[in-house]
Amino acid sequence: MFLASTIFIVTLIFVIWQPKNLQIGTTAVLGAVVALIAGVVSLNDVLAVTQIVWDATLAFIGIIILSMVLDEIGFFEWCAIKMAKFSKGNGHRMFVYSLLLGSFVSALFANDGAALILTPILLAKMKILKLNAKTILAFLLAGGFISDSASLPFVFSNLTNIVTANYFNIGFAQYLSNMIVPYIVSTIISIIVLWIILRKDIPKTVDISLLKNPDEVLKNKTLFKFSWVFLALLILGYFIGDMYNLPVSVFALGGGIIFLAIASFMKSAKAWLTIKTAPWQVVWFSIGLYIVVYGLKNAGLTDYLTVILNDLVQKGDAVAILGTGFISAILSAIMNNMPTVMVMDIALKDIPNEALAYANIIGCNLGPKMTPFGSLATLLWLHVLSKKGVQIGFWQYSKFGLIVTPPVLFIVLLTLI
Repeated sequence: MFLASTIFIVTLIFVIWQPKNLQIGTTAVLGAVVALIAGVVSLNDVLAVTQIVWDATLAFIGIIILSMVLDEIGFFEWCAIKMAKFSKGNGHRMFVYSLLLGSFVSALFANDGAALILTPILLAKMKILKLNAKTILAFLLAGGFISDSASLPFVFSNLTNIVTANYFNIGFAQYLSNMIVPYIVSTIISIIVLWIILRKDIPKTVDISLLKNPDEVLKNKTLFKFSWVFLALLILGYFIGDMYNLPVSVFALGGGIIFLAIASFMKSAKAWLTIKTAPWQVVWFSIGLYIVVYGLKNAGLTDYLTVILNDLVQKGDAVAILGTGFISAILSAIMNNMPTVMVMDIALKDIPNEALAYANIIGCNLGPKMTPFGSLATLLWLHVLSKKGVQIGFWQYSKFGLIVTPPVLFIVLLTLI
């Protein structure tokens, strides 16, 4: 356990620290190579990990490609300006609408998509609106939180969702039927808690006349209108694929490539440039870190967790669901949610209670918000903000996350009981 834990901790430290601009994906792969050389994992383990994460990884690539093309034609900027216009200059209404927009983007384009694409757009618009630094920080912190807390409804809304759904053979429709209520409750409770905590930093009025007309930011109105139809057809495709037990990545990656081809044909995107600039480091990070964490599984971590989870099950469904959710949340905050979801899935494999799989997802999606390194989406979000000149310190973020996350997590978990 010592050697596996040491390799994992060192890998995670370098992922967070990023010395000399060492990319997170490169660090994770190096950690995986060290784990392999040290004998913590075997080649068979690498194949096992690949089998677990390949669908999630390919689906993520597809969602990001689709998001990047939509961003290129002005889709998200149009949504952001439209949201601001709907507020009619009321600051508190704009705060709520921005979180609803974040929830929508996170659900349809995954939490990482929301962090990579929506964050810089909202930041730019807030600067145009001449909001002060405290107000901008309040909107950014709230937006960063909702990107993860709202990534629940669809299998493709978060990598953790895909991994767990595949591991327990949960179909697209079955997953949605069980998670739509937690998603709605999570969005509503997140907005309420965030507003209570940040309300003093929200202005009463905002001069929305400083913003452009939404249609002015669209680079191709025909493609923009078609994109709504395309998204609807894509979601329909997920349901059809579910009927034939097709992997989520067939539609996520297929949809992203098809939309990229259409946009390229209409001269609204450059296929090669989009593929080249896609965040491939996220892919290497996902695979590499999962391999490193599999070493912890080999060292007995999952066996220890199984004992604890079985003990919780003996105390009734309510205790088991809340306990599983908070264990996942705490582990995610400490060691990142991507490795946590796999370790917990393995630990839950022989426990005959499907609700615990959903509790694990909720814990892994919300729990990471307690620390800056809890989720990949947060790391990406902080990186994007840093490049834009916005610095959020470790303790500043953690203090906010530790206040907001527990009550939201507790209430959302109650929806499974």
